[in-house]
Amino acid sequence: MKCPVDGDTLQMTERAGVEIDYCPTCRGVWLDRGELDKIIERSAPQAETAPQARVYPAGDNDGRRKKKRGGFLEDLFDF
Repeated sequence: MKCPVDGDTLQMTERAGVEIDYCPTCRGVWLDRGELDKIIERSAPQAETAPQARVYPAGDNDGRRKKKRGGFLEDLFDF
């Protein structure tokens, strides 16, 4: 199958027990019907047990907020 963005051949990989198609060139990810729901269902227990974000007092870090870590999709799609 060809990538709709750049025409490169899509690669298949398995994440969270679900086969997904991705483009190694543009890093686009394509899911078939129902695959996103499966990924979300299988990631839900991990999200519930994940540690809570730390809250820093206003004076720490020069008043800037600490960059928030990405969600579960970031962990799934780190090719």
